[in-house]
Amino acid sequence: MNRASTVITFINIAHALDHLFMLIFATAVLTMAVEFSVPFGELLPLALGGFIAFGALSLPAGWLGDAWSRRHMMAIFFIGGGLAVAATGLARNPTEIAIGLTAIGAFGAIYHPVGTAMLVSHADRLGREIGINGVWGNMGVALSALLTGALAQAFGWRTAFVVPGLASVGIGLVFMAMVRNERRMGSKASNQARIGKAEMMRVFVILLVVAFALGITFNAVTVALPKLIEERIGMFGSAPAVIGTIGFLVYLCGALAQFTVGNLIDRYSLRMILLPVGFAIAPLLLLASYASDWALLAAATGVVVVMYAQVTINDAMTGKYTSDEWRARAFAARYTITFTVGAGAVALVAALHRTGGFTLTLQVLAAVCLIIAVAALFFPDDRPVREDPA
Repeated sequence: MNRASTVITFINIAHALDHLFMLIFATAVLTMAVEFSVPFGELLPLALGGFIAFGALSLPAGWLGDAWSRRHMMAIFFIGGGLAVAATGLARNPTEIAIGLTAIGAFGAIYHPVGTAMLVSHADRLGREIGINGVWGNMGVALSALLTGALAQAFGWRTAFVVPGLASVGIGLVFMAMVRNERRMGSKASNQARIGKAEMMRVFVILLVVAFALGITFNAVTVALPKLIEERIGMFGSAPAVIGTIGFLVYLCGALAQFTVGNLIDRYSLRMILLPVGFAIAPLLLLASYASDWALLAAATGVVVVMYAQVTINDAMTGKYTSDEWRARAFAARYTITFTVGAGAVALVAALHRTGGFTLTLQVLAAVCLIIAVAALFFPDDRPVREDPA
């Protein structure tokens, strides 16, 4: 049997790589726009195919993880995804870039339904492990801005794809050598919630509604953040490395929030945590729509913090209320909604930015996030099993 700590380590690394891969383009596009002499708003939709594949292929990926092998699917993620990312760095025109980004999304679709299910099945403390895993994913998002900005400025945007792609292939080979194929039947950390069957359907409806609203907002904010920093936070300059560093620091705060929320989930009911998080997103987005410089930096950091806290809560919901043999498919259903509607967020940002800039874009997202606040009001009070934090 595999050591749980070894499996969880690789799953955490995979989470960081998954978000890194999906967001390299969001920062690299600033340099690409200059090289190809194409405006930002026209290049951004090239990522649409990747985000569609990221969501649409989650369900078959989750099914294969449950029915075939989660370990084999993760090996395909590391190696296939890495090759797709590296190949995108060799693209010669926008059409080839779009094809490469779609391939990245297809392989990236494997991680969330399969990797998260694998994590939950090896976890002893669900909230803590989900929180730590969320930190890794958030660091992948942060590094997508920092690493891409630095590599693009020093060596060109192509290097920003090739280097992490080849690194993933190497990690995948080590994963295959150290993790054997196995089927686990759950862990003591899962299924801790104590709610009635009549309330179970309400939980899943709320989860899917929140997944819809958060999917749009999450993808829109992560795709738009580098450009938002370039336009409205000018006190540090607008070099790619500077933009990447600011983005990294913003996402670092989000990572700390995920770790904190993950630990709180082991101690308090999900409803108690969901309510303040659910009500905070819309006001912060509205504030960010009018702000600039330091005020925008504070508002944008707040938006990222509550978004990632909500992601951690959603993962805990799914992990608590599903059995191991169906867990990858349950995560897949949730992520299919999150990432499929998130694909539309790319086109939404491009269209709203052309129409009313980021003022209109963030105001529309604030309106969407009112759904999360309403859903939080209807979430039932579960009774978690308290554990000794030591």
